[in-house]
Amino acid sequence: MRRNRHRRPTVTLGVVLCAFGIALTPLAAQSGRMAAPSRGGMVTSSHYLASEAGQEILERGGNAVDAAVATAFALAVTLPSAGNVGGGGFMVYHGADGEATTFNFREKAALAATERMYLGPDGEIRENSNHIGLLAVGVPGTVAGMWKAHQKLGKLPWADLVEPAVRLAADGFPSTWAMQGWLESLPGRQGSLYDGTRDAFLKDGTMLYEPGEVFRQPDLAETLRRIQRDGHDGFYKGETARLLADFMRDNGGLITEEDLAIYEAEELEPLHGEYRGYDVYGMPPPSSGGIAMVEMLNILEGYNLEEIGHNSALYLHLLTESMRRAFADRALYIGDPNFNPDMPIDRLTSKRYGDELRSSIDMFMASESDSAAFNGVYLAESEETTHYSVVDSDGNAVSVTYTLEFGYGSSIVVPGAGFLLNNELGDFNPVPGRTNSRGMVGTPPNLVAPQKRPLSSMTPTIVARDGKPILVIGSPGGRTIINTVLQVVLNVIDHGMTGSDFGRAIESPRIHHQWLPDVTSFESWGFSPDTKRLYEMMGHTMNSRGGQGSAMGIYIDPKTGMVWGAADSRAFDGGARGR
Repeated sequence: MRRNRHRRPTVTLGVVLCAFGIALTPLAAQSGRMAAPSRGGMVTSSHYLASEAGQEILERGGNAVDAAVATAFALAVTLPSAGNVGGGGFMVYHGADGEATTFNFREKAALAATERMYLGPDGEIRENSNHIGLLAVGVPGTVAGMWKAHQKLGKLPWADLVEPAVRLAADGFPSTWAMQGWLESLPGRQGSLYDGTRDAFLKDGTMLYEPGEVFRQPDLAETLRRIQRDGHDGFYKGETARLLADFMRDNGGLITEEDLAIYEAEELEPLHGEYRGYDVYGMPPPSSGGIAMVEMLNILEGYNLEEIGHNSALYLHLLTESMRRAFADRALYIGDPNFNPDMPIDRLTSKRYGDELRSSIDMFMASESDSAAFNGVYLAESEETTHYSVVDSDGNAVSVTYTLEFGYGSSIVVPGAGFLLNNELGDFNPVPGRTNSRGMVGTPPNLVAPQKRPLSSMTPTIVARDGKPILVIGSPGGRTIINTVLQVVLNVIDHGMTGSDFGRAIESPRIHHQWLPDVTSFESWGFSPDTKRLYEMMGHTMNSRGGQGSAMGIYIDPKTGMVWGAADSRAFDGGARGR
């Protein structure tokens, strides 16, 4: 990293953003920015009906994994922009007994996928085919992931867990304003590729559902009933697999019944780090979130962040410098471990490496993101993901982030099956060997290959103390996910935003830096002009953005056992529901 040679500022760098107050509510459902208290279980998600579905399972004696399965399928109905059976993601589990594990159900490239499949004869990407159309669709993993987690750790019968989603799809739920923009685009999506989409999401295939109008999905209900009856095989074999594979074959896609039949989720050892006496558990690759989180925490552990002050200019400078270094390493090293066996994970997550990186940070001056150190910048990664967190009455915890990639994924619904397909293969590097300042990355760890999983920024995380979970957290937001989760963890551990104040940990304004481009984004509403001015005087470049992420978190008070759930108000229909 080269440093900018600016004159050091002579002003005092101790400006702290004033925090807004959070009041305690006696209800077991969140109200606005207040965290919801509970003496038992809790579910927080981006749709209140999905949180209620998970809570229903907890009420019936299910554990955290049972509730997580129910919530996933309910979100596939109520949050079609990101909830899914046609996508994939990651689950982190930490039991009250100290057991921790993870489940990788990231999508895979089909057997027929090739490294250059998006390129025309001129070597250029054909018609944005790595994001639009059936070549962008990966083999879905969500059903396999939920099934594998349930088989290992579930308690109630599988069919009971899918039932709330079947009801929501068959009986319907009120359409919301959050869906309107996408619904309005559907009449203009012409051609047979989108026939299933119009049939699934428009009345009689032509008319919009208005906000508040009951929206029913009968084809999706039937798909869910097959999953309910036959579990894993109800999606990857039989009628659903045939519908998907036939549609692919008839429209130029690659996924076959064989691709579906051989798909399996993976149980993986968690990525583990330690921060100020707390254990931090996250996803290993192909998620980059766990590695980046631990690397940044190792850097920041050497500073007294509480004394420096929450969201002061100096605090934001140190966060930015840790983000810059972790994201540079992310680009250089991380991909699907089944295709990249020599990733230096132990080194990247070691305390010694954190010390080395910290020693390269000037306390009062920004580093420069030196593209000569590694000739790369980042492809866009969609922010339309969703996260939910679950804790049961015994203290078992689950953190799940899953996605379709873009909002509503590919916008393609399999006719007769009712579910949206992902466009997740857009997370691969599409042009081998081409890395340039316009945003193209062609580095080897994340090139397309058959059966390979693309790199992800999803960061489901559980923080524990003395072997018991105390914080369950995650967020949507593309590459901003990693930094959103980091800031919530710091809010809890370093700044004491816990208990009835936990809502503030979720709601506080956030920043994002990802090495390249060398710009820090600030949520436009949350920082004082003085803080921004001092930050810029250190040599940083900044811009403003709208909301960053939509964190869904649960805090467990280790002294009282009280559970506090907070669904980020940045989520239009989010909700926390407790017992």
